[in-house]
Amino acid sequence: MSYRFRQAICNEAFDKWPFADACKAIRKAGYDGIEIAPFTLAEDPVTLSAAARRETRDTCRSEGLQFVGLHWLMVSPKGLHVTTPDATLRNRSWQHIRGLIDLCADLGPGGIMVFGSPVQRASTGGSSPAEATRRYVDGLASVAPHALERGVTVLVEALPKGQCDVVLTLEEAAGIVREIGSPAIQTMFDTHNAVDEVQPHAALVEKYYDVIRHVHVNEMDGGHPGTGSYDFKPVLDTLRRRGYPGWVSLEAFNFEPGAETIANESLRYLESQISKLPS
Repeated sequence: MSYRFRQAICNEAFDKWPFADACKAIRKAGYDGIEIAPFTLAEDPVTLSAAARRETRDTCRSEGLQFVGLHWLMVSPKGLHVTTPDATLRNRSWQHIRGLIDLCADLGPGGIMVFGSPVQRASTGGSSPAEATRRYVDGLASVAPHALERGVTVLVEALPKGQCDVVLTLEEAAGIVREIGSPAIQTMFDTHNAVDEVQPHAALVEKYYDVIRHVHVNEMDGGHPGTGSYDFKPVLDTLRRRGYPGWVSLEAFNFEPGAETIANESLRYLESQISKLPS
């Protein structure tokens, strides 16, 4: 059987839609999976009842979508921070991550959690970036056993310096993964957030392929694929050649074109790029 990309979309473009309608539109566009921003489910998503979790899970399944995982982990509730020197707030913030691990596991098997959250992990309170990074690594290590028990993989996302000062490169993210040494802590690749990387993106994916468990696609300005000049083919070709089993998930930041336009235009464009890959 020939290789086929597993394509998903992040749901926040559909934030104001009823969840079932969003799932219908996503499936109609041709996606196989849905990646959920927890703040679209509730102001404090860890408080979602068991019944609400079942309803969300069953809605995805009934529309033919696979639950991929969670991202934008710390948008709400407000005020959390995982690297603050304030131990009480830091512990409460990591407890939130533990709660999201449970939510992720309850929504579907084998889910991933993309840990970007630049504001909530950046150095603060007089801490240096090195001190904040140490607290971030220690926090990840502390939740790893729970994530492993629940079958969830937490992904350290490298972010550009314009967003954050903690974990700025895929090399650094991979080093954290290897330091912690748990299957539940891995990393991912995001085309938009790799803006500061000095190596070609395809070379980065090749170099760190063994710890990459998820891929986000978007234009360098945050638009949806096809609206800019990013060449997705080298990254897609590397993933295909390696037989990448994970998801390629659309994460757009500009919602002005409308959710259905973003979903449809992106998938058609990516399919056109895939068709141009060398055989």
